[in-house]
Amino acid sequence: MIKKKIVIVGPAYPYRGGNALYVSSVFDILKNDYDVKIINYKLLYPSLLFPGTTQKDVSNKIIKKAESLRIINSINPLTWFHAAKVIKNEKPDLIIFDWWNPFFGPSHYVISKLLKKNFGNKILFITENVISHEGRFFDRVLTRIGIKNASMFMALSDVVEETLKNFSNGRKVYKSALPVYDCYNMNSNAKPSEIKSQLNFGEKDIILLFFGYVRKYKGLNVLIDAMPEIIKKNPVVKLLIVGEFYDSSEKYYKQINELNINNNVKVIEKFVPNEDVGNYYSICDIVILPYLEATQSGVLNIAYGFNKPVIVTDVGGLKEDVLEGKTGYVIEAGNPLEISNAVEKFLIDRKSVNFSENISGKLEDNEFNKLPLLIEKIINEI
Repeated sequence: MIKKKIVIVGPAYPYRGGNALYVSSVFDILKNDYDVKIINYKLLYPSLLFPGTTQKDVSNKIIKKAESLRIINSINPLTWFHAAKVIKNEKPDLIIFDWWNPFFGPSHYVISKLLKKNFGNKILFITENVISHEGRFFDRVLTRIGIKNASMFMALSDVVEETLKNFSNGRKVYKSALPVYDCYNMNSNAKPSEIKSQLNFGEKDIILLFFGYVRKYKGLNVLIDAMPEIIKKNPVVKLLIVGEFYDSSEKYYKQINELNINNNVKVIEKFVPNEDVGNYYSICDIVILPYLEATQSGVLNIAYGFNKPVIVTDVGGLKEDVLEGKTGYVIEAGNPLEISNAVEKFLIDRKSVNFSENISGKLEDNEFNKLPLLIEKIINEI
């Protein structure tokens, strides 16, 4: 039987980050049932627009290395025409655009416009975000341009599904979810006790983990403000901050110093390669996402991949993935006292609640696992 053909336009290896990981995960879950090809970027962001150290995955262990054709330069229109031609020649049954940032509005518009005549009802935009978290005044315009030629959408959270109502103009919106990223659980030979010792934590220390790149909307300052009250009640609680700072790190160090909590806060300021991610999740007791705004988060899905409970704020789609008191806690955003109270509640609850078992049960119902069936439905409805 000849497999239906799907072309995905989006980032994949050698790029790093959540979008590349998601696209590669889509490739992996669909490849057994479909003939899937990824049209990747040869230039994703110009260096002037990228605040990190590198856009490439420099890990020693590559966890998702989906095959792709790297032909799109995000700022070179000639490559957009070439990409459209390559996709046309594939004669796909479905074209999937991964949409997450208005910066890609022009390239997505041109490529999808060139494909619309031949594949007008076969263009699906998967929307991880509709408007970027730190959106500027012209992002809404770029978004409308970028997704203009979509014949349908797929949202990855309820909040994105709701937001799409302002952009979809009656076009159908399907619903899926991010996968659980258990791919970082590489079964390292290092024991948690050894890792704790290497990081100068005590065996009995309780570790709160903030993981991932730091930007203002992530609310790290609120979490740091919560620490004095947390320490006052539980002196053995330590905050481990791990990630690359896209925001100035100096103000966070200053905040830690002024609150006199240096002995209870450890900062590892760097991009974490794949092989080291498990070191930090394995020693933590709970993962905290004190975000001030969000849609969904790969950090939460990595936490679940390690069977770790979470504390998340009630913004975007974060709360959709948390079973209160069973897999974690949902709190008010921007409130240090709420974080402190949630940590205290967790320390009490963990004596009687099997968080790991609850998380395992929830993962079996993850909508991402049903993506092949949803794609089949979409193709049949075209």
